[in-house]
Amino acid sequence: MGFTGDDKQARLVAIGEIAAEVAHELRNALQIISANVYLAKQDLTKSEPHLGKIERSARLAHGIVDDLMALARGEPAHAEPVLFAEVVVASREDLPESGATYDDRIDPVRLEVRAHQGLLARCLHVLYENAIAASAPRAPTIVTRAWAENGRVVIEVADDGPGVPAAIASTIFEPLVTARAGGTGLGLALARRVVAAHAGTIALLDNGEGHSGATFRVELPEKNG
Repeated sequence: MGFTGDDKQARLVAIGEIAAEVAHELRNALQIISANVYLAKQDLTKSEPHLGKIERSARLAHGIVDDLMALARGEPAHAEPVLFAEVVVASREDLPESGATYDDRIDPVRLEVRAHQGLLARCLHVLYENAIAASAPRAPTIVTRAWAENGRVVIEVADDGPGVPAAIASTIFEPLVTARAGGTGLGLALARRVVAAHAGTIALLDNGEGHSGATFRVELPEKNG
């Protein structure tokens, strides 16, 4: 069955958004690789830690391309049971080491979510990265809550940063909407696509602009295809 004109336009928009996000993520990985190549060259006898970071960044870059291009093709997320705590750990790779204080409240501790681990980790990474950038130069406290409720897994990410400006709160998940200088405005649009690929929802729950931060809620079916 062929695509209508509107379908084709939507696909092109999706591919454009995701291609831009791929470029952004690969640039970050390449910066880490370049920095560690330079450091490794300074003293080859102490190069092993730097080579390890290069290997991890290259592996992460490959994973990002594979995962996001699957989204661009409109494929549903290949979901399987994973420990949510492991998704959280993966989501914090390459975030600033002192960029935030994390408070994780996962109930039960070994809560499982049926998800594509790489894609769900990218979604959380976006939420953490945005909270850190919005709060800079102050390091925020980010609370991650997760629990099962009424056949769904509920995930909330709350920070104590400046909140989302009221002017863009209703359109925050649209492409190119951002309050940050230098921001791409693609991160939350990507997060929405990731959650949709899991047949879930994402929303801005609380927006205490100016003082009490923002809370994002993700809801995923406890069992999806």
